[in-house]
Amino acid sequence: MHGRPRKAPTAEDEKALALKALKLRSLQSQFLHFHQHKIYTKEALENNVKLLEANPEFYSAWNYRKLAVEYNLSQLEADPDSDSVNSIFSEELRVVENALKRNYKSYGAWHHRKWVLSKGHSSTDRELRLLNLFQKQDARNFHAWNYRRFIAGLKNISNEEELKVTTDMINDNFSNYSAWHNRSFSFPMLTLPSDFCSVLLSHLLKERAQGYYPKENVLTEEYEFVRNALFTDPDDQSGWFYHLWLLDQTVKLDTSLLISCWPPCGSNLFVPTDGSLDCSLSALAYSHYKTGRYPFVLHFSEAVDGVNSSTVTVEAEHDANSNHTWSPLSTSNHECAQAWVTHINFPDEKICSSKSVRVKIALGHSPGITSLSGVQLTHPTNIEFTMCIPPHDSQHDEEKSLDKISWRDENFDVHGKHCEESSLLNSFHQLRINEDIKSAASHWNVETIANEISHCRELLSWMNWGTKSNDYENTRVNKIGKLTLARLLVAHDAMMSHNSPNSLSTVHCKEVLELYRDLMKLDPPHSQFYEDEYSLVLLKQVTSSWESLVGYCYQYRDSTSSSIDNRICVRLNNLLLSRIGSIEKLLWVQMLDLSHNQLKSIEGLEAMQLLSCLNLSNNNIGSFTALDTLRLVKSLKVLDISNNEIGLHAVDTRRYLCASPLSHTVSSDWKFEEFDKSGSTVTNYWEAFSVFSGSNLTQLDIAGNLVIVDEKFKLFLCKLLPGLKWLDGEELH
Repeated sequence: MHGRPRKAPTAEDEKALALKALKLRSLQSQFLHFHQHKIYTKEALENNVKLLEANPEFYSAWNYRKLAVEYNLSQLEADPDSDSVNSIFSEELRVVENALKRNYKSYGAWHHRKWVLSKGHSSTDRELRLLNLFQKQDARNFHAWNYRRFIAGLKNISNEEELKVTTDMINDNFSNYSAWHNRSFSFPMLTLPSDFCSVLLSHLLKERAQGYYPKENVLTEEYEFVRNALFTDPDDQSGWFYHLWLLDQTVKLDTSLLISCWPPCGSNLFVPTDGSLDCSLSALAYSHYKTGRYPFVLHFSEAVDGVNSSTVTVEAEHDANSNHTWSPLSTSNHECAQAWVTHINFPDEKICSSKSVRVKIALGHSPGITSLSGVQLTHPTNIEFTMCIPPHDSQHDEEKSLDKISWRDENFDVHGKHCEESSLLNSFHQLRINEDIKSAASHWNVETIANEISHCRELLSWMNWGTKSNDYENTRVNKIGKLTLARLLVAHDAMMSHNSPNSLSTVHCKEVLELYRDLMKLDPPHSQFYEDEYSLVLLKQVTSSWESLVGYCYQYRDSTSSSIDNRICVRLNNLLLSRIGSIEKLLWVQMLDLSHNQLKSIEGLEAMQLLSCLNLSNNNIGSFTALDTLRLVKSLKVLDISNNEIGLHAVDTRRYLCASPLSHTVSSDWKFEEFDKSGSTVTNYWEAFSVFSGSNLTQLDIAGNLVIVDEKFKLFLCKLLPGLKWLDGEELH
């Protein structure tokens, strides 16, 4: 473990271990007898001490000592002698010290010592002296650091003093990861269990303590401090991790931002009377047109909660909703999501004589929308658009729903960037929600990241031309150095994009993609992480502008007709994608081709509330539960999941993270008894049931997976999906 080779035990070693095990079993047997019968005599406690000295990780033995202390205290007189009480607690501290000498990383020992101190019978000064001894033996012992924070809370030691301690320890040894960690991340304060504060520097920045504001001055000094560590010993990862935390503090915005919405602000939407999906007019999904319910989606820069009728107001003539309910687009049970949706209802009889309806949405005018990190949405935002929705033809609706979608290349024609129907989508990419929002990234943010990019390049260049003879060390340093450079370049583009709301900066995308390709070769064990990051950067590049995205847009042509359909399909196939991103730029998409990639999950697609046709064939999807996101895409009609890996794994590790027949999260309107009559019990196909129940699919392709698509399963799907017309290319009757 940790790169330390283990030697095979000798015969003498095995004999010693056998004797030790025999002694330990004897002590445990006696201890369990005392514990079961609640015996707290001197003999019993001595047995317990021997057991803990032999095995400090025996939690039940520590819990027994707590019970013994409580019992012995209760045996004292009503006015107990302070010396007697101190004697009891002093003995507990002595037992803990002996156990820690045996194993100073024992969880049970450190927790027991905290329990003793919480009774108020020890000197915190003495504990600090003891800590100094332990941290001299192992300066990176995180148990000792956790205990130090505990003592600092009891003694009310200032963050400034503790920050100086970490500085001194780092100056003694740049490899002290625990000291770097204590300088930055978060932990719960003992004295305020309901309040979470940040460790040291981040807490001082948050509280704007004297000498730690403005934060730009402090972070500049910290960058210089960690840079000295990186250039002194680039092989050590401690400084690199701290540098990553500093980068996070630099790019972190002071407010959550609404970065996208559908329909876009200023758009004029029109649904044709023939029900076609003319992108130049609306791109509203056909299913929404039929029901008279139209989705409105808000997409934020990070996950937020508090989106409701009090924080977001919706005004629309003829809207049947007087009080709009906002729903988080997330498969988790938390009321927090990056994308939120509500529906605007236009009853047919109300809009027959109306040419257009103006819709107004306002948010940020009152507090309440908050991110998980506690950042408030403070920028008032107003969104306006118009919709013209003539009454629909129900007969045409039925005819249109019978069409079969084919994903063959000959069914798609290149979409021209200068055609009239591009105007709405182009305006979506030119979206400026509120022109009053000031630049989110200051000159300091951009300049600091640019400066760090320069230093990182210098360090990588120095390492590549250095005289190191150890190839392993060179590879390790190159990995973390290149990863840091990639993150800095991505952060720089993000900062530039914040300063130019009308466009995304992708100046460094090509270099970042090359860095991640190098990392996949240098570090195969973590290739999945690099592939995911590569996918996110590639999608950012593809969706950065309409000029870029239009190269992936095609008009769908029905093979049975010579005419071109008005639907635009975004074809992101054959891109080696392993993760989905930049969804905020794809909210308008109703037909999406993600085939021939490396996707194992489709998390993020839930925000695409207009999506009606989806091709996921020839990916690495391993189970139906990986499609759980689709439960939130009610507009979906066509789904191709053929030639994946569904059924490949005998045990689905995500199974118990999803709803099950024994889970309280199961929807109350799921009628299991309807399936028993058909002979296809829900429990046999539970994962498929949990994903497809309530779906409006009319076409499903599932062939080419290891899941057995027999007659029983087909019957089950037909029962589960009453609107299904096509299954694996065959029309159902």
